[in-house]
Amino acid sequence: MEEEYIKLIFGLKLKQIRTDKNLSLFGLSKITGLSKSYLNEIEKGKKYPKTDKIITLSNKLDIPYDKLVSLKLDKNLAPIGEILQSKILKEIPLDLFGIKESNLIDIIANAPDKVNAFITTIIEIAKHYNFGKESFYLSSLRSYQQANYNYFEALEQKVIGFCKAYHINLRKPVSAQELEEILVEEYDYTINNEDLKKHEELLDLRSVFAPKTKTLLLSSNIDEAQRTFIYAKEIAYNYLKYELRLYTFPWIKFENFEEVLNNFYASYFAGALVLPRDVMTEQLTSLFNKDTFNKATFIKTISSYTNSPETFYQRLTNLLPKDFNIQSLFFLRFTHEARSTNYYLTKELHLPNQQSPHANETNEHYCRRWVSLRVIETIIKTKKNHVFDLQISEYPNDDLSYLVLSSATKDPFKEKKYRSISIGLLIDKQLKKKIKFLGDKKIKTQAVGITCERCAIKDCNERKVPPKILEKKNQNKTIENVVSELTKQFS
Repeated sequence: MEEEYIKLIFGLKLKQIRTDKNLSLFGLSKITGLSKSYLNEIEKGKKYPKTDKIITLSNKLDIPYDKLVSLKLDKNLAPIGEILQSKILKEIPLDLFGIKESNLIDIIANAPDKVNAFITTIIEIAKHYNFGKESFYLSSLRSYQQANYNYFEALEQKVIGFCKAYHINLRKPVSAQELEEILVEEYDYTINNEDLKKHEELLDLRSVFAPKTKTLLLSSNIDEAQRTFIYAKEIAYNYLKYELRLYTFPWIKFENFEEVLNNFYASYFAGALVLPRDVMTEQLTSLFNKDTFNKATFIKTISSYTNSPETFYQRLTNLLPKDFNIQSLFFLRFTHEARSTNYYLTKELHLPNQQSPHANETNEHYCRRWVSLRVIETIIKTKKNHVFDLQISEYPNDDLSYLVLSSATKDPFKEKKYRSISIGLLIDKQLKKKIKFLGDKKIKTQAVGITCERCAIKDCNERKVPPKILEKKNQNKTIENVVSELTKQFS
């Protein structure tokens, strides 16, 4: 256990014992012969007393020595002890947010009861929502992305440096063949296209990397765009010299936050390599300067880079905040199985903070007026490879509107499963200034909610269940108003 944590636990125990005995620091100083300032430093976790001082404290407080030096805390402070002994403070990426661990330790030492109550609450919430370590890491990563508007200049420059070193022309689409050649010749990789398909348990995986032999096993189901992205990501791990990494794509598990962060950095590098910033910004500028929106042109723009709309939409979340100052947006990925009534929001990102459409943890029904769900319904009916649509979504309760672009494709790895990728841009003065086609009357405007259970829209043909949560809320408000009037009447 970290030395500073041991100091802190001893200090917390000493303070608790002292206060339980109704002793002030001055009183404890008087009976032990230890200075008040020294005892204060101990209680704050700044110092750990020597054996003779602990013996003195043990005798004067009538507490067994072993109990005093034990790392076990009494019940009311146990959660703090659990947090410290679990080393979770070491796992939290505090440095990413400019926070020093010592600051948190000071807060715990100065207000242990309040911190304990807060930690207990968080633990209970985590249990209720089945919020494990993986969820915690991913939430930390999303917060880090949000804090940086999901743009990382250092990685953009690394991509430029890589392309100069290996004579890759960023004005032309990068090919899987040239990236494979770099992996094989420069990094001694062996590409295996056969063995992964021999294992039925691994059919959902696109790639597995065996580090000892530097063998990259690839699924036979991946297309050219997926192969290119996987190669680009492997190059990123090597070029950026990340030793801690994930070995499957998509990931199965991770052991620490650094693996999660490096996986994100490698994916970002790959996206910036496949969809170069300068070229893409030029095409987006041309698209935004048109008075009307051309679906065919937009779909052609996506396909000129990749067959994966998700890669393209992810890249938009990097470039729109930086190069167009469009900083209020969301990214959503839905999955759906044919003949099922459930839609699952499996990935989301909100900049700079949570926007109106977001995940719910209570199994409510997402609004069927969202274009994100409509494109999935369309692709199931039409059996096309790619269905795209856009709409202006108005949220009456929040008085907010978003321009939402959404693409649906079939999941190539899962039978009868589909997914949609959407990006929503908050309609404000900045967006109106940057995107001229917002005035295109052909773009459908739709009043939407978040979930049916909370939606106030009346006569909704798409509604799946009554707005029971909203009705309950309104009922409580009515009761509250009547009670308020009664109390005024009889006061």
